[in-house]
Amino acid sequence: MPSAYWAPISYYTALYRHGGAVIEQHDAYIKQTYRNRCTIVGAQGVQVLTVPIEKPAPRMLMRDIRISDHGNWRHLHRSAIASAYGSSPFYEYYADDINRFYEQRYDYLIDYNCAQIESVCGWLGINLDISRSDSYLSATPGDVVDLREAIHPKHPDMERLAAYMPKPYYQVFSARHGFMPDLSILDLLCNMGNESLLLLAGRY
Repeated sequence: MPSAYWAPISYYTALYRHGGAVIEQHDAYIKQTYRNRCTIVGAQGVQVLTVPIEKPAPRMLMRDIRISDHGNWRHLHRSAIASAYGSSPFYEYYADDINRFYEQRYDYLIDYNCAQIESVCGWLGINLDISRSDSYLSATPGDVVDLREAIHPKHPDMERLAAYMPKPYYQVFSARHGFMPDLSILDLLCNMGNESLLLLAGRY
């Protein structure tokens, strides 16, 4: 799996159904991916939140990408999430834990993203086998599901992700915008709480 910032629901569905994953940290950093961005939906519609990074060198590895302090992004992300989900049924249960990710400083994006995965698994009450890659494998064994390039905001591999797309669920602003699929895991958690696990398991 690629590293991802508040990764989309399909990402966590794959993690759960496979019992865990190896998070790739030796791939070259690619712009405009879920590595440093997530998608939420609020009263005004879809909003993309992007973590600024220090300008990477060509072919810089994901493990070496540093988070930038440029702008007031932590406050902006925290406020955007609160605005989008403040009226959702379960936001208050996760708000303090979510806010900690905007109070604590992380130097490296990979550490930030992996800490989020650990927290989300804790909120869901699941114990998954999560590790980081020791090196980059250009070819994976036949019994390994390679989703490193499948989960992408602009050109997802829908054929490979079809098994990980949950059915529609309650969203606060669905009457205004319609159902929005495969948003950040925050959308599912804030709207569905403990029932989120049923969607990830395909039992909803």
